[in-house]
Amino acid sequence: MRKHPDRIKSAASRNMLYKLSFKQRIWASFVLLITLAIAATGSISYLIASRVVQKNAFQSSQDTVNKAAQIVDDKLRNTANSVRALMLSDPFKQLIRDVQSGNVSRYYHHLSALQAVFSQANFSDPLIENILVATPIGEFYFLNFVRNPAASFYNTDMYREIKNTRRGVWVQGHEDTFFSSRQRVLSLVVEGVGEDPQFPPFDTYVIVNIKERELLRLSTQNLSKDGREYYVINPQGEQVIRSDSSPVWGDTPPDFPKLMGEEDQGSFFYEGKSETYMLNYKRLDINHDRGWMVVGVQSKDQLLREVSQIKQTAYLTMLGFVLLSLLFANKLTTVLLRPLYKLQTLMRRVEDNDLSVRFESKFQDEVAQVGSRFNRMLDEITRLIEDVRKGETEKRRSEMKALTAQMNPHFFYNTLNTIYCKSVLGENEDASAMILALSEMFQLSLNAGKELIPLQDELRHAEQYVAIQQISYENLFLYASEVEEEQLLQCLVPKIILQPLVENSILHGFRNRRSGGEIRVTVKSGDGILRLTVEDNGEGIPSAKADSPTVENRPRSRHGYALPNITHRLQLYFGNEAGMAMTSRPGEGTSVEIWLPIVEEEHKDER
Repeated sequence: MRKHPDRIKSAASRNMLYKLSFKQRIWASFVLLITLAIAATGSISYLIASRVVQKNAFQSSQDTVNKAAQIVDDKLRNTANSVRALMLSDPFKQLIRDVQSGNVSRYYHHLSALQAVFSQANFSDPLIENILVATPIGEFYFLNFVRNPAASFYNTDMYREIKNTRRGVWVQGHEDTFFSSRQRVLSLVVEGVGEDPQFPPFDTYVIVNIKERELLRLSTQNLSKDGREYYVINPQGEQVIRSDSSPVWGDTPPDFPKLMGEEDQGSFFYEGKSETYMLNYKRLDINHDRGWMVVGVQSKDQLLREVSQIKQTAYLTMLGFVLLSLLFANKLTTVLLRPLYKLQTLMRRVEDNDLSVRFESKFQDEVAQVGSRFNRMLDEITRLIEDVRKGETEKRRSEMKALTAQMNPHFFYNTLNTIYCKSVLGENEDASAMILALSEMFQLSLNAGKELIPLQDELRHAEQYVAIQQISYENLFLYASEVEEEQLLQCLVPKIILQPLVENSILHGFRNRRSGGEIRVTVKSGDGILRLTVEDNGEGIPSAKADSPTVENRPRSRHGYALPNITHRLQLYFGNEAGMAMTSRPGEGTSVEIWLPIVEEEHKDER
């Protein structure tokens, strides 16, 4: 079953936390609390300040766009007023009467009379580039301009549009095709009206062209720039007044009506190719039905520059205080944990078996109470160690003697039983030899009460046992021993550790044999370790019982307590430096190896 990745990460985080020292956890807690407090205070202050600054920036940007829209409205409205003044002049009224009557004879008179009216209109509104009056009896215009005869007003979209709407039409920036100057202009087209509006003249129109570039300059010259661009556009995003710079939305503007909604003014953010822009807009009143509007475009980063500065200042301030908190928390943690460090140092000295240390403190806090209990614990440990030291020697001697006593009855019982059988059968010579061998075994095993005997005595003890068994089981097995180096014979080993292994080979390995058995005892050394091996070519141990190489884990039979007994004796005397392992091959034989430290006879008292 696979563990969930989140659970694995959570467990790894907990393990890292558990590995931290107490000082690191306290330090981290201080830093975390101080950082959270600083971050919360700084973030709240930043949010409040940024909202105020951002609101003011948005409002300032909108006010600037509203001002630009008002200027454009005023300029266009002034042009419309100039057109009304022109149509109320006497020369224009006389022209209208001749148009209504179809009198073409006074064309040049009207053309000359209208020049003063055109000059007056141009004087009152410097934005006016030129004026064209188109009538069925002829066209009238400012003679300072050269008329392009190929461009007829009645063949333009302007004519068709005003013919359908029957009211004044503003035409967005375009090239003036009526005159040879071909300047870019905005055009206002109105239908000419006489003294009686109920009887309008047939197809009489006034076309006033105003200077596009001058209108843009006048509408933005006194406005704050701050990286802001201004455009006059229609709802489709097309420029009504062409500016020097291209709009950020390029040739394919976004859906402006959807972004702007139905409000006459507002703002929205637009994602450009490289950055985000803030667009403020204000619809013009003078041409409201066409949806012309003034749009101010400014980089969001530039608009919110002050907010960014506040943010940067807040972050730097918080970072500075966090760094100070790291130093402060480290100093404070060190001071608070100084008594614990002292107690820790004393405990390490106790680990090095220095039980004379004691904790002292002027404070009455929890650490001082722990230190007092630590002192009482050391006093108690010192007393207990002394008691244990006195009793350990006696206990060790008693255990060794008890284990040896447990071993003796095991093989003595089998030997005495064989001697009894020989005596009953009248084989007195064999019985006598067995008794002599048994007597020598007694002498060797007793060894004046000593638990460690020279290896040569242990080998002699095993040989006497083999001599007894060879009398009991004639021709059953052969026995041989081999010592790698003669000086190993003087090494000390626990007594009665080879005889039980030889006995197991005879009783269990050769139980189904009548002859052909072999038992070999070898003694080797290396790296300060003495290795004793007892091998036989008997039946071996079934695989189900020989899976574990260590004797301790093998199941015991009612005759099998000798091997665990040897293991316990080895560990009791030598600890983990000694041990015993068994390997067996069913049908081929069994090998038991004993390893223990080399102890020479001159060092036996050190044990």
